[in-house]
Parts: sequence; structure tokens; C-alpha cells
Amino acid sequence: MELQMARIVKKPLQRRSEILEAARHLFQTRGYERTTLQDVMNRLGIAKGTIYHYFKSKEELLEVAVEEMVNRRLEKMEALIQNAKGNALKKMQVLIEMGKEATDQAALEELHRKGNEAMHTRLLAFTLIREAPLYAKLIEQGCEEGIFHTETPLECAEYILSAVQFLTDPGIYPWTKDDLIRRARALPKIIEQQLKAPLGSFQFLEDYFLAG
Repeated sequence: MELQMARIVKKPLQRRSEILEAARHLFQTRGYERTTLQDVMNRLGIAKGTIYHYFKSKEELLEVAVEEMVNRRLEKMEALIQNAKGNALKKMQVLIEMGKEATDQAALEELHRKGNEAMHTRLLAFTLIREAPLYAKLIEQGCEEGIFHTETPLECAEYILSAVQFLTDPGIYPWTKDDLIRRARALPKIIEQQLKAPLGSFQFLEDYFLAG
């Protein structure tokens, strides 16, 4: 009896996960605007009532798909920080390098395609909301270590991530290569000024962005 109950509880979770994965794939490959709930149903071979049992609309499906993508990334970031050695600045560098290694270039190209603006923007915005507190904790640690000097760690993290995620993203703004190079060279100094960090502390960011 207990085994049967376990299967009943697990099945809806599996179905919900399948719907999210199918929607995420279609949103990225076909574009959010060009994808319909019927497309998701057809891909999975499910009835209309099944998908509406879990999600009220395509927009809700997008929101949940984006949230789960970001939450999975955040779990990896938190685990990495727990095991990372060194001061706050070193841990920040480890996080940034992880982001570079974990980037799915094929998925990134799909997000930059016309028709994916909604998913791309939601993903960037939710990433900022979820990751800013994590970076704020590192900034607080840096202040305790005497590396940084600020009374607003969370706000600093939000502004820095906004600049990194939006102002350097060619999928949001039609920057030229020269525009991106100019921003990549200015960003380390801007962050150092905001956090009152030692000169050259964030120089690694220039190499990070220019290499990307």
C-alpha cells in the first residue's frame, strides 16, 4: 500500500517536470512568442486539461521555467561558495569563472534570437533577484576582511549585476564590438570605486569579458 501511495505522489511531479522541460526547449528553440500551449501538448502527447491542471497560462509556464533554471544555477553557486577557499574577492572570482564554464553557448544563442526577448529578459531579471543576495554576503565578508568598504552591500550587488547582465548583453542592446570592449575595460574600475576595493582587484573581469 505504501509503495502505491509513493507512486501516486511522484507521478504528478514527474508530469509537471516533463511539461516544464518541454516548454523550456520549445521557448528556446522556437521562441516564446511563436510557441503555444498546444505545441507543448503535442510534444508530450497530453490533453489540454492535463497542462492546465499544472499551469494556468503560457506566461505562468514561462515564469516557472525561468525560476527553475535560475534556482538550479543558484544551488551550484551556493555549493561552490561553501567549498571555496580564500577571501571574499577570491570567492567572487570563482563564482564568475563558474558562470563562464557553465554557460551553454547553444542555449545562449537561442535566447538571443528574435522572438525570445520575453524569456531572455525574464531570465536576466530573475537571475539578478536571486543572485544579488549571494553576492551581497560576499561583499559583507569582504568588508569584514577590510577588502571592501560599503554600508550597502545588497544594493552594490544589485547595481553591479545589473551592469554586468544588462549593459554587456548584446541580446538586449545592439552594441558593437568596440562598445563591448569599452565597457569591459571600464567595468573593473567602476566596481572598485563602488566597493572602495584596492586598485586592480577586479581587473580579471576585463579578461573575462574580452575573452567571451
